[in-house]
Amino acid sequence: MNPWLLSIPIAYLLGSIPFGYLLVRVFRNEDIRTTGSGNIGATNVARSGAKGLGFATLLLDLLKAFAAVALAQYLAPDNHDLAVAAAVAAIVGHVYPVWLGFRGGKGVASALGVMLALDWRAALCVLGVFLVVVAFTRYVSLGSILGAASYPFFSLYFLPIRTPIFVGGIVFIALLVIVKHHANVGRLIAGTESRFGSKKVTA
Repeated sequence: MNPWLLSIPIAYLLGSIPFGYLLVRVFRNEDIRTTGSGNIGATNVARSGAKGLGFATLLLDLLKAFAAVALAQYLAPDNHDLAVAAAVAAIVGHVYPVWLGFRGGKGVASALGVMLALDWRAALCVLGVFLVVVAFTRYVSLGSILGAASYPFFSLYFLPIRTPIFVGGIVFIALLVIVKHHANVGRLIAGTESRFGSKKVTA
């Protein structure tokens, strides 16, 4: 079978697995979508009072996206276009999961997962940007936005691939994460965004 026809649907379905929703439903018998920001991602799960489940959500969201890209790389070694297409499909699946009416998370953990699969060096640089920004500002959302914005530059530095699909894919990944934080951008500008460690939940 054509690796494109196999990899892309599987990548989307893997990305669509709503681990945050499932973990909170199973272990707390609650719907995370009715708590805090209503987001199914790790940040909202942790801020809802389930820090352990938040960490598990982070890890599983990262791993599902990593697996989606790893499968594409296994089926078509050295096909960077297919790998980045699978990365996009996995993140789109997380942000717009078919199982939850296409209302999912913001894609940060899943984005880190695909970045690690595509090139771990670029991923570590992005993680470094995130950690530095959060350490100095205590804004997780700002760290996520600036980390995502830096990704295309680090990726193209370590992987000098210039095909339209590859470049378009990594730019799309960055833009999708940033766009999903549009509400956070508004609160950052207004000075009402919650900081890491605060009890107010807006992320």
